[in-house]
Amino acid sequence: MPCHLEEDEVQKQYDAELVFLEACLRVNPKSYGCWYHRGWVCGRQPRPNWVRELALCDECLALDDRNFHCWDYRRMVVKASGVPVEQELQFTDRLIGSNFSNYSSWHYRSTLLPLLHPQSPDPPANCPHPPNSSPPNSPHTHSHRVCEEQLLKEYELVQNAFFTDPNDQSAWFYYRWLLGRAEREEMISCVYMSREGERVVVAFSRPVNAQTVGLMLVLDGQLQRVEWRSAPPSVRHTPVWICELPPGTISDINNEHNLTVHWTEKHTQRECALYSSRPESWCRDSATDQELFRSELSVEKTSVLQSELTSCNQLMELEPENKWCLLTIVLLMRALDPLGYERQTLVHFEKLKEVDSMRTSYYSDLCSKFMIENTILKMEYAEVRVFSISEKNLTTLCHLDQLLLVTHMNLSSNQLSRIPPQFSMLQCLEVLEVKDNLIESLEGLSNLPKLEELCLNNNQISKISQLKPLASCSKLTRLDLRDNPITKMDNLQTELADLLPSVTDLML
Repeated sequence: MPCHLEEDEVQKQYDAELVFLEACLRVNPKSYGCWYHRGWVCGRQPRPNWVRELALCDECLALDDRNFHCWDYRRMVVKASGVPVEQELQFTDRLIGSNFSNYSSWHYRSTLLPLLHPQSPDPPANCPHPPNSSPPNSPHTHSHRVCEEQLLKEYELVQNAFFTDPNDQSAWFYYRWLLGRAEREEMISCVYMSREGERVVVAFSRPVNAQTVGLMLVLDGQLQRVEWRSAPPSVRHTPVWICELPPGTISDINNEHNLTVHWTEKHTQRECALYSSRPESWCRDSATDQELFRSELSVEKTSVLQSELTSCNQLMELEPENKWCLLTIVLLMRALDPLGYERQTLVHFEKLKEVDSMRTSYYSDLCSKFMIENTILKMEYAEVRVFSISEKNLTTLCHLDQLLLVTHMNLSSNQLSRIPPQFSMLQCLEVLEVKDNLIESLEGLSNLPKLEELCLNNNQISKISQLKPLASCSKLTRLDLRDNPITKMDNLQTELADLLPSVTDLML
């Protein structure tokens, strides 16, 4: 009996504390301290009243549906009381139904759907749950992908939202989440071997730390003890890693070798054969580029994407200056046929810059990204190692890890202001032409073992210090610096001879 009385007394004291905290929240519903302390009290109550706590959350969210402190508290209550996922999804239905602009509800919905309607590894004919699968609320069903049947229902819901209010961003963000469900396979995407320098370069499908992920090199059946260095050198997590083999290992042109790179963390590997009389060799998956570039929007069925594109085009006829609609159309076109829709994509980007001038730089960079992707795809189809993308108004460089095997590159007549550090991934690059740009920084032009020719004609190089990265390119013999401010310096040739002794053909 005394224990029972003691428990009742504790319950009473905590209830009084909750009444006090509720009064505080009515004064300041966004008080982080009040919500946190309330959670602490409920977690220690002998008999917490979770129904009351959910009701309080409902009341506060009715007053302000973007009170993220209350949302955080509600998630804690739901977890502690075991509220079914179906009930919470119905809760988001009510909030979204009363206000399409409820971003928090859309976001919460995106966390619930994969639990309730997960896509199985091998999708069954009928959604939502395959035979013998875990129940919807089981933690073992956690997935970021939603089955096709439920997706179609969500498309209808979100279209109702943005057709009702096309300028509200909440529904558009959720729509992007629905469309972008791809998870690219983690793999070794390319292995490159060079007899010269006895070097091995490995490219991954995502940035990794090769010193911690269990990367092993087996050459002709023998495990090699090598040191991996990143490209660029200052980055710990990068898609490209380089190592040098012991002297004399593969330098003899008359010998052939078999190399296997093991990624033990992911239980995957890639093999590469270096045949006699060949100075270099590589092995890569040519399909990975297309998968990578389409992964932002990758619904399994093309017909679904085409249907969504039709809907967005219909909305654009009604709202021709709606930036969200224009950008979504661009992304859908990219997912369907990036090369076929290239011209229309460029037109839409110009329109986006016009209707949303505050984000012109963002659209320019995104357009540059897409143009680079298209050029990589064309290069893949032609099976060449030449990358040419001049006169496209590029403002940034990206996907450089996909250009590991490129030997000749032309980036002339664009709007580039720098060569980024990631450029050091181009370990096969021999000739680089970047004339008629705005380049001030050559940071990325370092440690390029095969670079022989560099054309920087008509850029913004004004100091000797800007050329220092080139000193690490031992094969550089031809350098064009014409029409740069630096050419007006006194004793320029003497200073360049000291900095770049290997350059024998200098144009000033």
